[in-house]
Amino acid sequence: MTADTITAADIRINARWLIPIEPSGVVLEHQAVIIQGTRIAAVLSVADADRKFRTRETIDLPHHVVMPGLINMHGHAAMALFRGMADDLPLMTWLNDHIWPAEGRFISEQFIADGTQLAMAEMLRTGTTTFSDMYFFPEIAAQAAHDCGMRAQICFPLLDFPTAWGSGPEEYLNKGEALIGAWRGNDYIMPAIGPHAPYTVSDGPLSEAVALSERTGARIQIHLHETEFEVAEALDKQGQRPAERLARLGVLGARTQCVHMTQISDSDIALLADTGTHVIHCPESNLKLASGLCPAHKLMEHGINLAIGTDGAASNNDLDLFGEIRTAAMVAKVVANDAAALSAHEALKMATLNGAQALGRDNELGSLVAGKLADIIAVDLGDPFIQPVYDPASHLVYSNHGRAVTHSWINGVPQVQDGKLTRIDVPDLMLRVEGWARQIRQQQAD
Repeated sequence: MTADTITAADIRINARWLIPIEPSGVVLEHQAVIIQGTRIAAVLSVADADRKFRTRETIDLPHHVVMPGLINMHGHAAMALFRGMADDLPLMTWLNDHIWPAEGRFISEQFIADGTQLAMAEMLRTGTTTFSDMYFFPEIAAQAAHDCGMRAQICFPLLDFPTAWGSGPEEYLNKGEALIGAWRGNDYIMPAIGPHAPYTVSDGPLSEAVALSERTGARIQIHLHETEFEVAEALDKQGQRPAERLARLGVLGARTQCVHMTQISDSDIALLADTGTHVIHCPESNLKLASGLCPAHKLMEHGINLAIGTDGAASNNDLDLFGEIRTAAMVAKVVANDAAALSAHEALKMATLNGAQALGRDNELGSLVAGKLADIIAVDLGDPFIQPVYDPASHLVYSNHGRAVTHSWINGVPQVQDGKLTRIDVPDLMLRVEGWARQIRQQQAD
């Protein structure tokens, strides 16, 4: 580009601060992000942008941090309709006596459509641009995300027993393979395989899930080592830890994402590191259900890619990933007995580039780099409750909450403008949500 060349582009975002994630640990000031089509054309100083680009739209954000959109790597989106339904209970009581019966009564295609849209509205408003979902009727969730223009890894469920979505493992796998074929190569939807947990999926279906992953390249996401009871029961019944069983079956590997991992031995860590398996940390759900504490700092020290998720709103009870980042950073320090464990920049990377790596899309997502997809958010640091600003990265982790997100773009398309959703009809959605709430309240009263 010569000194006289002016390049036309679509959108210019002028930011007071910019955290690109790559390079790591960097906060830049007075930067511009140039978007052309679906991708980032350039990240450069405001002065250089003045000289080099002319855009059809310019957004000035004088009090904001601009950064990559957040990646929520684990959740059950439609469970947003169960938010607060059965709180303050142990995991297995919560599941067996409340959640599974409610799912048996209410789960349907319409429940999934409405619940997923409710979850997406919350996630978009709080900075998430990509989410991973593991729930029933995944074809409905995939279509809902695609229609909204939100990026999603959609994991079809795999269990040994029948549910509203299928009669058993054979039907789940057949439907799941069709889901993978239907969305193969789509820019927004990443179909994946979701065996629920080692205690709900036997060896045969797990082996078939591995074969399906090898044939199609689909990721595998599984709840693993979530509770002490899960590990103790596996040792009693099978004579080996769940992670050892998954390694024996070939489940662990670079395409696999293990969720929770609160009960970890040195041998578990060695298996994860040796196989290149990803770990998805869900600290708030683990705290609320008293499941345990994932040793985040130790995993990172062993080179294991650690991403972050909210889990479902029924066990969190929100989908604000900024809150999850803060909790992860705080808990990591206590678990490691080290106030320097999991820095603010490392926590932000967990929710962006590390998530992209777990998805196998770190060449396109997770950082503000020219050529990557334009998944971008802006967070307002101008309010009194986060003043003064000495370190924007620290503020995003320790002082901010997701409601300070004012703008969001996915593939260069605005999803949030001045704090308002652009692609979801919120009043209509709230009417549908209240309809479900009336039914669920009535069921609880009966």
